[in-house]
Amino acid sequence: MIRTVIAGPELFGPRVVRATPYEGDPGRWAVLGENCAWQQQELPKDVLASLTRYFELPAAGGKGAIRLSATVTVHRTPLDAAWEQARMLEEALSCKEQLLRPGERLTELNSWGSVFGEGNNHDYDDAVGETGSCRSDTRGGPYPYYWHQVMLGPVVVSVSGCGGRGHTDADVSQPVGEAHAKVTTRVEREIGWDDGTFSGSPEAKVSPSTSVPGTKGGA
Repeated sequence: MIRTVIAGPELFGPRVVRATPYEGDPGRWAVLGENCAWQQQELPKDVLASLTRYFELPAAGGKGAIRLSATVTVHRTPLDAAWEQARMLEEALSCKEQLLRPGERLTELNSWGSVFGEGNNHDYDDAVGETGSCRSDTRGGPYPYYWHQVMLGPVVVSVSGCGGRGHTDADVSQPVGEAHAKVTTRVEREIGWDDGTFSGSPEAKVSPSTSVPGTKGGA
């Protein structure tokens, strides 16, 4: 199911291509350590599967490349997925600057969140997002950074984008938003969310007060 819903570069637009590497290790996921550095660890027992795919909008017209990613994580229960969502907000509060990997970091991070029925969230159990800047020793920066993650029952979907030289905020946020909509629509169909057959539909929400630490699906 995961590979089907993430599909390929067309998620982000006609010019987007596969990055190298294209897929993360399906047996591991990214966990933010106490030192605010992301590390790859084995999937915990509450996670059935997780996959991240990486893409790139190549440099053109004097502008640098945009890096993009999409992650889908399937938990055993909606409550397990809620733990992951709660942890995401805590991460942004405690780590305004995060090391993605050696030479690449996120800075000036700000987060937001809305449970079902709050604000404009009428589609997901829970939605969280993060904005800030991405910097690289090789690519330069700061460039616009966007990250959006939602929970649909036991499934968590996240999409991120890191800009490049000469790109505006909209150049990054637009493909992230479009890809996010496509992936979540496919997930809804796979689990029966859109036709009401999923047992954990919007009428059976996980409590938004959940605060048990979890882990983020991808970085």
